[in-house]
Amino acid sequence: MPILSIMTTTTEEYPMQKQMRQPTHPGTILKEDYLIPLSLTLTELSARLNVSRKTLSKIVNRKGSVTPAMALRLARVFDTTPQLWMNLQGKYDLWQAEYGSEAWQAVEPLPVRYLHSEALGA
Repeated sequence: MPILSIMTTTTEEYPMQKQMRQPTHPGTILKEDYLIPLSLTLTELSARLNVSRKTLSKIVNRKGSVTPAMALRLARVFDTTPQLWMNLQGKYDLWQAEYGSEAWQAVEPLPVRYLHSEALGA
């Protein structure tokens, strides 16, 4: 019995493509697309965001993650959306999990008959 893969398609109309290259960390986007072009220092931006310089430095140096609270702050300061920052972080994290470890591949999928049973309301 073939295993259904969420990575192949979500619907017939909109196939999902597996991302082969590592997504850019949101800290890199923050640095290259905002800090440098706007001539903002970490100290200036951290004060504006009302966070410590250390917290912001971790993100910019790819040692920390953008949290939902930070996404709200970044969105407000740069007139973007929190979803932008969360999507960047989510894609980066998912790629790291998929390609950084093979342990998840040992998980056995449920048989299709269970996924499409009356118990799930299908």
